[in-house]
Amino acid sequence: MNVTIESIEEAHERLKGIIRDTPLEYSKRLSEKYKANIYLKREDLQEVRSFKIRGAFNKIASLSDEEKTRGIVCASAGNHAQGVAFSCFYLQISGTIFMPDTTPRQKVKKVRNFGGENVEIILTGETFDDSFAQAENLKKEKNAIFVHPFNDELVISGQGTVGKEIFDELGEKVDFVFSSVGGGGLAAGCMTYLKEKIRHLHFIGVEPAGAPAMYESLKTNRVVTLSQIDTFVDGAAVRRIGEKNFEIYKNYAGEVITVPEGKVCTTMIELYQNEGIVTEPAGALSVAALDFVAYRLRGKNVVCIISGGNNDILRYPEIMERSLRYEGLKHYFIINFTQKPGQLKKFVEEVLGPNDDIVRFEYIKKTNAEKGPAFIGIELSDKDDYQPLLNKLNEMNFDFRVVSDDDLFYKHLV
Repeated sequence: MNVTIESIEEAHERLKGIIRDTPLEYSKRLSEKYKANIYLKREDLQEVRSFKIRGAFNKIASLSDEEKTRGIVCASAGNHAQGVAFSCFYLQISGTIFMPDTTPRQKVKKVRNFGGENVEIILTGETFDDSFAQAENLKKEKNAIFVHPFNDELVISGQGTVGKEIFDELGEKVDFVFSSVGGGGLAAGCMTYLKEKIRHLHFIGVEPAGAPAMYESLKTNRVVTLSQIDTFVDGAAVRRIGEKNFEIYKNYAGEVITVPEGKVCTTMIELYQNEGIVTEPAGALSVAALDFVAYRLRGKNVVCIISGGNNDILRYPEIMERSLRYEGLKHYFIINFTQKPGQLKKFVEEVLGPNDDIVRFEYIKKTNAEKGPAFIGIELSDKDDYQPLLNKLNEMNFDFRVVSDDDLFYKHLV
């Protein structure tokens, strides 16, 4: 089968009574900021707090009775797993779900809660792709039905029902739609429906800068496998997109932009503090992208799909850290203090500005009679205070080194 308007409308009928037609909320803050009409499609309000249930249920509910008896197997970084677990329990089918070892514990726990006795969870590998390989092996061994998280027409059609709901509410008034892109199922499904209905629509997929699989594939005009990815935006961190999704993207000339992980973290914090919306990193990608194309949005009707809200509270210290680093407000140094009285006092009183805070201080080596190297974290109230801080360090003849995000020392200590 192909992904079409008809297959998406059939999926929407199949999903009635199972999933929510999620609200499309007008954001006053974002609309004023970008001089546009910004709407948030709240897929974080699904029962499983993600759009993934749409594709998973549509696929599994479409199976024949014989196929259902063979059992389900899938691989997922979390949200697809919850959709599959929910579907297995609702339809009383057995399933085996492979998830990366790095999956936040909150997501693993929710998969167990949704699937109950109907699912077995196996944690394996560091990335989705590692789990995928193991799931493929079990599929062959047991002749089970593999429910792919994105490279499947029925799954894509299920995800495309998000686009149908956007159209049902706003019609042809929509000018821009922003969607997160991991494997590409949500974007491909929504693009199919919306681009067929609204010819002038700009559809923009958004990937984390550390996992730009769709971006690189479109650039080379073929599906590529990334050799290395940053798994922080776990819901969108895949080494390889779906071939079917790539073809749909090419067919509709879809755009893709990448967003730094730090910007995603800043957006997560802003959505929580201003709108009270709890998103996971992938769920904030669509809003995080707005700054990068703001000049195109003025006076337009814009929809950002909040794709998911499954975020582990234990991740917030890292989210705050990444946000502050991205905003230029937090910096780390190794400073060699001369071992004589008054050096630390001199640093605090003559180098630090009135609004600068020391948020971390550790002596690295305490046995040197002449030098006392210290690892120091400083938080600024304004990013423009950074250069004056460096100037003061040089003027006062401090022996120092800036610790960057790529520094092994930073990765080890922070």
